[in-house]
Amino acid sequence: QVQLVESGGGLVQPGGSLKLSCAASGSIFTLYTMGWYRQAPGKQRELVAQITSGGATNYADSVKGRFTISRDNAKNTVYLQMNSLEPEDTAVYYCNAVFMRHFWGQGTQVTVSS
Repeated sequence: QVQLVESGGGLVQPGGSLKLSCAASGSIFTLYTMGWYRQAPGKQRELVAQITSGGATNYADSVKGRFTISRDNAKNTVYLQMNSLEPEDTAVYYCNAVFMRHFWGQGTQVTVSS
């Protein structure tokens, strides 16, 4: 069982920045593919960014050039640096780990509004 705990969400003005963190349990974190998904009201959950155990990254077109995913294997933590935030980025952001199956965090709210 993998437990994921997100932090770093909040309210930010358009054009601002936030950094999300996700701490994962388990001694084999280096083997997990880690990702961030988001779900806005009335919409389906969508992939935002993903990073493999080897460090390869993948981004949704809507966030390319604005968001950066990274991982610190020594801290069992994955990050999502979000810059140039737009109101359309408002959603609950979920941390995801893939190792034989998907594991999910509880989610953290990100609201972009003036």
